[in-house]
Amino acid sequence: MAWIDDVTDHVARSCGIDAQAIALEPGDADVLLDVAAVAAHRSGQRTNAPLLCHVLGRARAQGVPLDVLEAAVREFTER
Repeated sequence: MAWIDDVTDHVARSCGIDAQAIALEPGDADVLLDVAAVAAHRSGQRTNAPLLCHVLGRARAQGVPLDVLEAAVREFTER
């Protein structure tokens, strides 16, 4: 198990929630890492990478698919 899987399980247990409900889906890590890199490079500030991932996570919690969010971020950064 990778570190992210271990910490996900720990957070879930600590918060009394289902780990599967918050676990990364296959391929999500690559998308999130790519979007985080775009945020850091295009903004010039590395701190925007985790902050953007937090925003995307909140949007996912509202039911927005990750591919739609990725497209929105790429559209924004290509302006």
